Amino acid sequence: MTVLEVKNLNVAFHTESGRLEALKQVSFSVPANRSVGVVGESGCGKSTLINAILGLLADNGEITSGEIIFEGDQDLARLGPTAMRGLRGQSIATVFQDPMGALNPVLSVGRQMRDIQYRSGLSKRDKDARSVAMLRKVRIPDPESRLTQFPHEFSGGMKQRIAIAMALMMEPALLIADEPTTALDATLEVATIELLKDLQRDIGCSVLFISHHLGVIAELCDEMIVMYAGEVVESGTTREIFHDARHPYTQKLLACDPARLSQRVARLPTIAGTLPDLRRRPSGCVFQPRCDRADAQCLTTPPNAPIGGSHIAHCWHADVSLGAMSA
Repeated sequence: MTVLEVKNLNVAFHTESGRLEALKQVSFSVPANRSVGVVGESGCGKSTLINAILGLLADNGEITSGEIIFEGDQDLARLGPTAMRGLRGQSIATVFQDPMGALNPVLSVGRQMRDIQYRSGLSKRDKDARSVAMLRKVRIPDPESRLTQFPHEFSGGMKQRIAIAMALMMEPALLIADEPTTALDATLEVATIELLKDLQRDIGCSVLFISHHLGVIAELCDEMIVMYAGEVVESGTTREIFHDARHPYTQKLLACDPARLSQRVARLPTIAGTLPDLRRRPSGCVFQPRCDRADAQCLTTPPNAPIGGSHIAHCWHADVSLGAMSA
């Protein structure tokens, strides 16, 4: 079963300087009980993708074409605001990267966790009992006494775990995690990843995990998609892409991962050039202005080249492998 299927999604923003194509022909799926990672540098369209799925695009943004099919029969791209509010928090939950932005500083944690359950029809006592049980699941010590405390009384890691507990309170079918480990140190990052894996297994939800951190994607996700300038340039299982990346952008992205450096260097590797102006997309392959393998053929739209299994690269030169890459 597929929980979420995005088909040929196009999103545009209307700006004073012209129409900006933020997402172009984005397609991927999130199977039941699986974790799918979305990776790419800043400006590649990750946040726009989340907002399109959640129906939270800015007023000047619109889905111009495509479908976002949830649980097989609901097209989120066509649902009105009232119907979307009925899904958010109940069937689709989100964990954001800044827990202080997600938690209300003037309300107790218990009050906020009760408010999340407003559709449940339970009594205040039963809501508090469920809140305590959820805090215990995310490894908050002495959860009964914590309900009366306020966000500022918790550490950053504990606040993030509380945000995860609130997102999973109603046992959603899909959890969207928007870089939830970015504000955490390395030790807390590892603990949060393990927690998400355990909770996904216990609750049985699917996870769409957004990150620029390749190590987190490798540890948590079963499948991944690589985005560049609002397009999916490569997709497949995490193992397929980490061990045999075929798109030049993916290869360069992996080469920039500090964890892959075998010795200390004065300057970290980077990808030469900058993202294109999405009001004036380059013709053909969107990555060709920065690609050292680009040729005349790359001035035309590249195909989705099958590599093997579920692995696909949107590139004319997808047959070129840089050899095995250890995850």
